Amino acid sequence: MPTVSEHAGQAALSICEALLLAMKERGLLPDHEIVGVLRDAAATHENAVGTELEMERHRAVAEMINSIIAGKNSVRGP
Repeated sequence: MPTVSEHAGQAALSICEALLLAMKERGLLPDHEIVGVLRDAAATHENAVGTELEMERHRAVAEMINSIIAGKNSVRGP
């Protein structure tokens, strides 16, 4: 069963994705800058340090962000 934290994470991801899409649609950010924002976010998690459990979580987050960049994952569905 999902936890409150998991729901909060999914809500945050959905909100961020909606904001990036809205900025793209309004011409505020071009595609390459949106990808840059996502790459920066992924790199932050890829370079994070901590316990093995924390590192595992950061790697999972980075993988999710990289999947979004590759167009393989979206909280908005297919």
